[in-house]
Amino acid sequence: MDIQEIKQRFGIIGNSPLLNRAINIANQVAPTDISVLITGESGSGKEVFSHIIHQMSPRKHGPFIAVNCGAIPEGTIDSELFGHEKGAYTGAVGERKGYFETVNGGTIFLDEIAEMPLGTQARLLRVLESGQYIRVGSSKVEKTNVRVIAATNVDVYDAVKAGKFREDLYYRLNTVPLRIPPLRDRKEDIFLLFRKFTSDFTDKYRTPPIQLDDEAQQVLINYSWPGNVRQLKNMAEQLAVLERDRVITAPTLLTYIPHEASRSNLPMRLDNQPKEDFSERDILYKVLFDMKRDMVELKKLVADIIEHGGVSTNYVNNSPAITQLYRDIELPTNSHEPQFTLQQPVNNNVNSNSNNDYNITHDAEEVEESLSLIEKESDLIRKALKKHKGKRKLAANELGISERTLYRKIKELDL
Repeated sequence: MDIQEIKQRFGIIGNSPLLNRAINIANQVAPTDISVLITGESGSGKEVFSHIIHQMSPRKHGPFIAVNCGAIPEGTIDSELFGHEKGAYTGAVGERKGYFETVNGGTIFLDEIAEMPLGTQARLLRVLESGQYIRVGSSKVEKTNVRVIAATNVDVYDAVKAGKFREDLYYRLNTVPLRIPPLRDRKEDIFLLFRKFTSDFTDKYRTPPIQLDDEAQQVLINYSWPGNVRQLKNMAEQLAVLERDRVITAPTLLTYIPHEASRSNLPMRLDNQPKEDFSERDILYKVLFDMKRDMVELKKLVADIIEHGGVSTNYVNNSPAITQLYRDIELPTNSHEPQFTLQQPVNNNVNSNSNNDYNITHDAEEVEESLSLIEKESDLIRKALKKHKGKRKLAANELGISERTLYRKIKELDL
């Protein structure tokens, strides 16, 4: 069967060389029994090519089923594909046949294959290599003879590099790659498809025919069509139903086409932005390290005061901790914070090591608190044991740990 006969049989419209090449590849691979990976953007017609491959193959009299892997929850996809035994999981009140069992001898089309969980990918690889699978909750090996056609609208190789798709499964499925061209690469087909869709919808809804003026045709052809054939078909249906003036002008057509520039205003995550994912423990460690750094800065400040009788200007200007300290010292007098006053030493031929060289006066005395995690842990354990009069079980419940862990901590900390 030549390309034109295939187009007529499956309702494919277009004369683009890229489209003709895709149809030719599907026609050549159909009589074989090898796996095919169909790639293309959403709405470009990948499922139509799966039907071409099945109907042109020796399995055309066998069953055909299309499965959207992205629409099945991760917890049930194994059961859907391979079946399960009674009691395999909560709610499994009886045994169930999976798609690979019911479609035995036919073709299964796995759409959005890149959304399949890694565990299910391993099971699928086993089916492709040996035709064997095991039902969920069973230990018996089952056999099936199914041809697999997969499809995706993402770059599977990028998913492999990101660790989201098995590399061995990718090469097993990609025996014959079949790329469906997007509508923007088939500009010569856009107007043909539009006329076919508007003709079908005007007949369906019994409305007068739709026509485009020259400017509207240019708008139609030059638009990028991110939704591809599906988007073009939806717009043709809207025009057939809503427009009273059956000659469509460019301004009218633009009201049905999303403004492409506005898509840049949608919230999105830029690839060049740093991807930060801090846990609570990471944040706690960061706070502790920042506190330790500030303590070191303050120790240097005290050492500088003792050694030189004051704080050097260069040290203050280059130390964030000391700069913040000076900023805190200059709080307004009506603030509720403790008030501090730093007085620079006055050189009156007094010994620079005298305690009067640098005076610190304050209204509230601050006590340096230990930042040792071990001391904090020991203190909490002592308090819990004291509160519960030495009863370890109650103390462990109070601390939120097991009694065995509490006993180990008591031995480690020598309490």
